[in-house]
Amino acid sequence: MQVNAPVEWVALTFPGPTLASAVAAPLAELVRTGTVRILDAAVVHKDAEGAVTGSELEDEGVAGFDAVDGEVLELLSDDDLLGIAEGLDYDTSTLVVIWENVWATAFADAVRDSGGTLLAHDRVPAEDVVRALQAREAGVGA
Repeated sequence: MQVNAPVEWVALTFPGPTLASAVAAPLAELVRTGTVRILDAAVVHKDAEGAVTGSELEDEGVAGFDAVDGEVLELLSDDDLLGIAEGLDYDTSTLVVIWENVWATAFADAVRDSGGTLLAHDRVPAEDVVRALQAREAGVGA
């Protein structure tokens, strides 16, 4: 197996003892269309008393997640999952996914082939972008 595109991880937390099945179909569509490739996934539960348990995505029994195809590379260690669990609210379920951004393969290959390297990477919170767009529309900072 070769990895050519950027790889990142996300932890998505939902209230209650199960994952939100509504996110399964859109995630499966990202995989089906080749936008991302799932390299690892795990689920962390923190119950109402604060007890933490973990499982594999396919063991969750949540409708729709069986269509989310991916590798199980065991990139997520128990220590990683426990570290994530420390910050969780009680009575939540968290899906942790490591994916390759397959959509960026051609660009990543061009950067590498040109001798380029990744200097920095971060995400801009959607709320910050919305605020900037609203400020522009209101004429603030123009």
